[in-house]
Amino acid sequence: MKAHETAYGQRLLRGQAPSYARLQARLAEDGSEPHDQPRAVHCGWGRLLIGHTYPDPSCLAQALLDEAPGERDIALYVAAPHQVLAHAPQQLFLDPSDTLRLWFSDYRPAQRVFRGFRIRRAQSESDWQAINALYQARGMLPVNAELLTPRHQGGPVYWLAEDEDTHAVIGSVMGLNHSKSFDDPEHGSSLWCLAVDPRCSRPGVGEVLVRHLIEHFMSRELAYLDLSVMHDNRQAKRLYEKLGFRNLPTFAVKRKNGINQTLFLGPGPEAELNPYARIIVDEAHRRGIEVQVDDAKAGLFTLSLGGRRVRCRESLSDLTSAVSMTLCQDKRLTQHALEKAGLKVPVQQLAGNADDNLAFLEEHGAVVVKPVDGEQGQGVAVNLTTLEEVSQAVAHAQRFDSRVLLESFHPGYDLRIVVIGYEVVAAAIRHPAQVIGDGTHSVKALIEAQSRRREAATAGESRIPMDEETERTVRAAGYEYGDILPAGEHLAVRRAANLHTGGILEDVTERLHPALADAAVRAARALDIPVVGLDFMVGDASQPDYVIIEANERVGLANHEPQPTAERFVDLLFPHSRAPA
Repeated sequence: MKAHETAYGQRLLRGQAPSYARLQARLAEDGSEPHDQPRAVHCGWGRLLIGHTYPDPSCLAQALLDEAPGERDIALYVAAPHQVLAHAPQQLFLDPSDTLRLWFSDYRPAQRVFRGFRIRRAQSESDWQAINALYQARGMLPVNAELLTPRHQGGPVYWLAEDEDTHAVIGSVMGLNHSKSFDDPEHGSSLWCLAVDPRCSRPGVGEVLVRHLIEHFMSRELAYLDLSVMHDNRQAKRLYEKLGFRNLPTFAVKRKNGINQTLFLGPGPEAELNPYARIIVDEAHRRGIEVQVDDAKAGLFTLSLGGRRVRCRESLSDLTSAVSMTLCQDKRLTQHALEKAGLKVPVQQLAGNADDNLAFLEEHGAVVVKPVDGEQGQGVAVNLTTLEEVSQAVAHAQRFDSRVLLESFHPGYDLRIVVIGYEVVAAAIRHPAQVIGDGTHSVKALIEAQSRRREAATAGESRIPMDEETERTVRAAGYEYGDILPAGEHLAVRRAANLHTGGILEDVTERLHPALADAAVRAARALDIPVVGLDFMVGDASQPDYVIIEANERVGLANHEPQPTAERFVDLLFPHSRAPA
């Protein structure tokens, strides 16, 4: 008989979690020592309060009200949440997450082997730093390892996925052994804080972390694994359904705080904003600045505080003049302004007839084609070396602007420097979209899968277009869409490193060469623009050589964790809202 076919298992599936008294009686029957106090496990970001170990709803409500500042406690396995909420209805709320359970008797091992990374426990300070950088990139609370309940007292264990080539942490998950944590008579376990780096191009990281936790707890002779997932997280639910999880009708209760605000206030107009607008709105809310969403789809909102009112479209605000905006939008004017300021820029000319284009190509050897007024990498083709490639790229760019530029190509890394208030706030190398072969799937299938992952990780802001540029890049590397990419082989599928076309960022703020920082500030002053993203081509971020290829008047601030881009932007708009030093 399977575990969930027992009478007790059926009661759990019907949501009849054991009461404190029944749990104590059951422990006594098993010969275990009954609890002398309710059980709470600290996970580094807050406590898990085991609901049925609390003698009555008022005790559980009070425990939630004792939540420490900056943390997030969760009361789980709450059989009668209405009774808990009744004790503090203004301060507590019912978590809108679903609880799922996998009985290990239903588990089936993976049929596919994922390679290129390994799973190990988090142990060192550097591991915790890497996990926290990952969690912050996913909008999750960081872990304070000093607060963790020790494992010998039933505390959690954190596992991480480490890329075998780069040794970067690309995923993490937390597990809890219920037998050790609260003497669970059903010998269960749970999964928390699953996160995969949004920049990760290796497939299967999340699935392998979940399977590792399942098989780890199975080896400890436990019976099931529970997890909590937001009710509308379809992507995660598809993975869990594939692994055999099913709904468990139990409840979780949390305390209302700034971290949980969107969960108990519901999806207001801010929920429709894209990540680039939302990061600013969230920072404004944190400071008590009034937010009015004017057009969520367009990213338009107005911030007000103390009689001061500033309209914004993402990071473009009333503080940017129309002239400065024009200087950035028209790439010819950008080049003229920066060249006049003594900064290094590529050579440009408007695309003309075939003879003019060929002469420019022969002069420079390789060229870039881009629309005069374009954004998000649309219509940009890089490192073109034949007239046929140039002609095709010009025709494609004309879909976005009838005026098309030819620009001398400069090899190196694509470096984005964010300048706010004429100070460098963040710098990141932008890497073009790439896929990693598994020896099974075609190049096209790998691109489509990676594009889905990027789209899910960025709320739809980043995807790899299946267009002429992608096909040309793949063919230049010696492949066709239908070819099987060998296991472990890396294939760049775009040449331009724009985030909207699947690129990823590597933060290099701490090692940015002073000459590059100085050039970025000089460029911002030459354009007379208070907030700007400047695109450089460099040999390395730690070296002084550069060429400035673009200026972006509406720079995406949400791409530069852990740098405080939103904080500095709101500082600029509302200096008096800054926290005291």
